[in-house]
Amino acid sequence: MNESDTHIVIQTTETDNVGIIVHSGGVNKGDTIKNGIQLRDNIPMGHKVALQNIGEGKKIIRYGQIIGFANCEIQKGEWVNETKIVQPEAPDLNSIPMPAFIPQKPEQLEGYTFLGYRNQDGSVGTKNVLGITTSVQCVAGFTQFVVKKIKQEILSKYPNVDDVVTLNHTYGCGIAINVPAAVIPIRTIQNISTNPNFGGEVLIIGLGCEKLRPESLLLANGTATDSPATPKNSNIMVMQDDAFSGFNAMVEGIMQMAEKQLKKLNRRKREICPASELVVGMQCGGSDAFSGITSNPAAGFAADLIVRAGGSVLFSEVTEVRDAVHLLVPRAINAEVGNALINEMKWYDDYLVQGQAYRSANPAPGNKTGGLSNIVEKALGSVAKSGTSPIVDVLGPGEKIRRKGLIFAATPASDFICGTLQLAAGMNMHVFMTGRGTPYGLSMVPVIKVGSNSKLSTRWFDIIDLDAGQIATGEKTTEEMGWELFHLILEVASGKKTVACDKLGLHNDLVLFNPGPVT
Repeated sequence: MNESDTHIVIQTTETDNVGIIVHSGGVNKGDTIKNGIQLRDNIPMGHKVALQNIGEGKKIIRYGQIIGFANCEIQKGEWVNETKIVQPEAPDLNSIPMPAFIPQKPEQLEGYTFLGYRNQDGSVGTKNVLGITTSVQCVAGFTQFVVKKIKQEILSKYPNVDDVVTLNHTYGCGIAINVPAAVIPIRTIQNISTNPNFGGEVLIIGLGCEKLRPESLLLANGTATDSPATPKNSNIMVMQDDAFSGFNAMVEGIMQMAEKQLKKLNRRKREICPASELVVGMQCGGSDAFSGITSNPAAGFAADLIVRAGGSVLFSEVTEVRDAVHLLVPRAINAEVGNALINEMKWYDDYLVQGQAYRSANPAPGNKTGGLSNIVEKALGSVAKSGTSPIVDVLGPGEKIRRKGLIFAATPASDFICGTLQLAAGMNMHVFMTGRGTPYGLSMVPVIKVGSNSKLSTRWFDIIDLDAGQIATGEKTTEEMGWELFHLILEVASGKKTVACDKLGLHNDLVLFNPGPVT
């Protein structure tokens, strides 16, 4: 940053009475910020400074919205952090009006393509991956063993196959499988298996005595089947099967199954596909105060471009949408979608109450260190990644995408659970915004990491794929960065560029959302 830019303060709207300090080293007491205000405190990068006197009990405004109330007199130039803010109540879900009119359909964007793997069901993959899933956690060690062996001994014979991955999870037995909440983890496992990057089918390894039957993970026309293993579904292996005598026999059995599937996958070739076949999961984690003014708005602009091109964008994280849901309901295409959005918020409110949790459990300590004072401020920045497009559908946790456009896929805010549920929804590309930094990645889909501030992006130069911090320093506009991200998505989806987490082999485990009881 140039010396002349040292004291840039970002005021998101004219009505905001706080601004965000941009300088990477923070600012010192006595310094004068560009609008002539003399600072009363040392203020770290990303934190808020009062742009006017704020009386006790008065509103603190950022993004043009109330993020809290002052619990003391705050002087102009003073550091405004969570210790001085009383969190407001969440929006009353029963008083949010449904959309009064159908949102205008965005202008079409034509001519954009990528090189993808087209599947028989019409979906398109951005990777060509052999997936091996399980019906129970008990077999996880076995699947890890065989995947390592497949990679070492036979994968190199199939150059068109990108990877072999295990879809291990912690479900399958020791659970109440017939309770209503069990539908969420079960459909999640089922729908992950149909992700476009697996070419239409995966191998399934079961133990034999578990509650979640291996055959129930097979989906025929979108519906689970309980039929036993037959030549039609011979991609199931059960370790307790009498046919196997000893460990080596089991390993040989799955190796033969894997080689058969690898031959199929190796015949897949990339072909030109319209950008309308993209299903992009937008997520943020390790957020800071810049996330809502740099990386998330850039992602939102890219999301609008994808929707205009006929593609699909998933945005999620219920607890980081809840306090801004009053801004989203008016964007629903109709009352049905608006009510579905409200109902997901209500379901999660009840879920938190049952766990004796409160929404103030979010944000995390690192978010606060990065300048986010409470969940209201965090949510207002989080929803920026949804862009401005109409919301065409709402998915429950683990449900699969049903239509193209901007979709709210309900998930917890946990990075790993959100990514797992977006994978189940059918995403073939993942964009992950971070301000504090995280090595998060998934082996099943490319994950583009976008840094919200240049300090992080420079320090983590080999982990972050795109620096959106240039928006804060005025080097680029949100629109320019949004277009850059859009083009990067197309290049990565085409296999022309490799994301940092794939280069480094940084891949997280899948984590199911299981709101049901463990027995």
